[in-house]
Amino acid sequence: MTLIKSISGIRGTIGGSSGKNLTPIDIVACTSGYGSWLRQKTERPKVVLGRDARISGEIVSHLVVSTLLSQGIDVVNIGLSTTPTVELAVTWEKAAGGIILTASHNPRQWNALKFLNGQGEFISPETGEEILKLVAAMDFYYSEIDHLGTYREDHSYLEKHIAHCLQLPHVDANLIRKSGFKVAVDAINSTGSISITPLLKELGCEVITINDDLSGDFAHNPEPLPAHLTALASTVRAQNCDLGISVDPDVDRLAFVSEDGSMFGEEYTIVAIADHILSHQAGNTVSNLSSTRALLEVTEKYGGTYSASAVGEVNVVTKMKEVNAVFGGEGNGGVIYPASHYGRDALVGVVLFLTMLAKRKQTTSEIRRSLPDFSISKKKVQLTNLDPEVVLAQMKERHQNTPQDTVDGLKLLLNREWVHMRKSNTEPIIRVYAESSTAEKAERLAMRFVEEIESL
Repeated sequence: MTLIKSISGIRGTIGGSSGKNLTPIDIVACTSGYGSWLRQKTERPKVVLGRDARISGEIVSHLVVSTLLSQGIDVVNIGLSTTPTVELAVTWEKAAGGIILTASHNPRQWNALKFLNGQGEFISPETGEEILKLVAAMDFYYSEIDHLGTYREDHSYLEKHIAHCLQLPHVDANLIRKSGFKVAVDAINSTGSISITPLLKELGCEVITINDDLSGDFAHNPEPLPAHLTALASTVRAQNCDLGISVDPDVDRLAFVSEDGSMFGEEYTIVAIADHILSHQAGNTVSNLSSTRALLEVTEKYGGTYSASAVGEVNVVTKMKEVNAVFGGEGNGGVIYPASHYGRDALVGVVLFLTMLAKRKQTTSEIRRSLPDFSISKKKVQLTNLDPEVVLAQMKERHQNTPQDTVDGLKLLLNREWVHMRKSNTEPIIRVYAESSTAEKAERLAMRFVEEIESL
């Protein structure tokens, strides 16, 4: 059982001992730290709260609501929702912040509190450190009886989110409706069933759904990776669908399955959508250092500049603002479209991709084949008595004549290949990601550097 406090919030497994697991005491303490930080900035803050369909979600929600109200903070609870919907609701409500109750792709026994600022974006590392200090010191603010917060429920935001998506630049809802797509959706028994499915129906699609209840009892590992999408691929083939759509429990990651049942690839979600946007609007793009080189090549094809950030959504967003990117994201299927908002959003990704399909009159697999083709191998090296910082420093010295990026760990740039080595923030390991033109070459490249690290 696990409890992890980080600069973005708190996550852990439900049950067990306080301080070691995600228990009511830990939930209240972490919420109190966030609320106290807000009260330092605003006399009467408003916070938007939403959650995915995890089994523990309602219990955690009650604890969070009661804590915020006791701090004199007004709460707008939008209930079962998605991470990007909460992000948008913060801005539409002109709230001081937001809390999303989701452990993203983690299994059913996990839950988490993820904190947003008043722009509906994940809090900065500096803010996260401030909140962690408040939590560690148990330095919390609570209101007297006449100044408790107010509570309101508003379940309209998913509908508003869908309407917002249809009005975005480079989205053609009418053309999608005329195309009459047939789409299979794996909603992983979470809120994809009340967001992605209604969105597709609004676009005139015939929708075949699997795992579409709100039980939070995930039918398979909730991370949308190929090994977990076999049922979706079978459904796409059996039902002669134009494509399959998979999301994680809080609907900020997006993966496609092609009409022949082949995997489009999470890495290629953002590459394809970038190709669509850049074909209509010149501009720059951003992804993190562990994402595919294909985005760089697509960006340069249209005359833009690609930039890489440290791993993590908040780092991607910071870099996007710095270079005025028109599009960005993470290779795990995280679409970030500033014309909508600075957050990963599967609904936005769906409408942009369907517009691309409709305009180009190509199959999903044909679009995939039109993009630069790379494969990534992901490994990790268990460290025993070695300091990961020392290991990375030694690898940097050993490869000093190779072009390097040290923004986040060590990335070596090898013509049209790369290797990225970075330490884990939660385990004594170094992650080794390598990309090449084929899966076999990527595997060999990754293993070469795993063996180098093990030989130190």
